[in-house]
Amino acid sequence: MTTLNVRDIRGGYGSADEIVKGIDLEVKARDLAVIIGPNGAGKSTFLKLVAGLLKPKTGHVEIDGRHLMPGSAQDACEQGLSFVPQERNVFQSLTVRENLEMGGYLVRSELKSRVEAQLERFPLLKPRLKHKAGNLSGGQRQVLAMAVALMTQPKVLLLDEPTAGLSPAAADEVFDLIRELAGQGLAILMVEQNALLALEYGTRGLVLVAGRKLRDASASDLLADDEVRHLFLGGAQIH
Repeated sequence: MTTLNVRDIRGGYGSADEIVKGIDLEVKARDLAVIIGPNGAGKSTFLKLVAGLLKPKTGHVEIDGRHLMPGSAQDACEQGLSFVPQERNVFQSLTVRENLEMGGYLVRSELKSRVEAQLERFPLLKPRLKHKAGNLSGGQRQVLAMAVALMTQPKVLLLDEPTAGLSPAAADEVFDLIRELAGQGLAILMVEQNALLALEYGTRGLVLVAGRKLRDASASDLLADDEVRHLFLGGAQIH
């Protein structure tokens, strides 16, 4: 069973930065682990450290026991990790098909079959293959971004604010797809500002505050936690 392990990750955007202050984490296949916390907590920075887009000061990341090369997004990708950023996650001037083909640059010999697999997984993309990505709706662009990330058949998927800017209905649809992907065997780690909705869909929740992990529990336990509900869920009552 695929496992993502993060051990004592510390770092930020420069050699003197320590936005993330020593986080340990384990995410297994079929987990949908949700990271919540206030603005400035280091959530997106943490994802970038895990994805190899930033080089940590200390700590390491493993997939199935293999250490990833620190600060190497290419090595992370080759070892089975895909990252979908919040912004600039598709090439807006390219068509849907061209975006999918860009996502398969490491698997050119299997490009056609990989594109077909994503169209089967996300049928809403089929009639839009010739459409420019920039002309898609926000929800459709997010689906395309996930499809592009899945072209390499990753074991681990990182998502940064996948519902940012989406309508409530579109957000629900995107979360349905994400939960389905986890059910198919992916290990998913997601940062999400819509904490209540994310925890309702997720299996686990992690609360980050000032670069540190404050809570790590099942999503249902966090939803029922009075302190978490007061600080991060707007005091919402969970039924």
